[in-house]
Amino acid sequence: MSLDKLGAEHVRATVVALERRIDARFPERGLHQVALELVTMVDRVAGVAVVNRRRIDTARTVSRALMALVVLATAIAIGIAARDVFRDGGPDSGVGWVPLIESAINDLVFAALAVFFLWSFPERVQRGQVLKLLHQLRSLAHIIDMHQLTKDPERLRPGFVRTPVSPEPHLDRDQLEHYLNYCSELLSLVGKAAALCAEESRDNVVLDTVSTIESLTTGMSRKIWQKISVLPKA
Repeated sequence: MSLDKLGAEHVRATVVALERRIDARFPERGLHQVALELVTMVDRVAGVAVVNRRRIDTARTVSRALMALVVLATAIAIGIAARDVFRDGGPDSGVGWVPLIESAINDLVFAALAVFFLWSFPERVQRGQVLKLLHQLRSLAHIIDMHQLTKDPERLRPGFVRTPVSPEPHLDRDQLEHYLNYCSELLSLVGKAAALCAEESRDNVVLDTVSTIESLTTGMSRKIWQKISVLPKA
């Protein structure tokens, strides 16, 4: 097991194990379907990572070759302009150097812009597809949060007074604790699935989005543990 990289196969194995635990206790509940969807999402992330790795390697090779051509063409253009100036005996005064200097500056500016674009091009190749996956993971985190939203430990208190519109608890104390624990674990694994998207990317937009999802799932998980902490004593 590598300790310098998050492995998709290990994340998937953990999600599958959690899905089986949820299926064993709550086979008829929607939370089990959410766990199955998370397994599918991890597979998609892993598949996209493999494809993107090949595409990025190809794009990086092409972009580096084009960068070398741009630098070479710029050097040749400046060299030709300088040769023409000196071949005619050079400028008669300092003002005569202005056209050469302006031409050299323009060439260097355009070359710098081209090099910057080509340098960042490989990372932009994968951005669209990865951001789509991250958006789906963020939506899945909100779905998990919706599943735990009505699971209020207060309804298990002996003195709790129900209203006509109060949701039916359907879960005893131990079942509710397991249910909330599963929600917290699912949220943590959503964050790990998002982190897989950053393993092959150095794109700032992707990294910021991954960080946002990790913060989101951590905050949601914290709310769940607050509910677990106020469960009636077993």
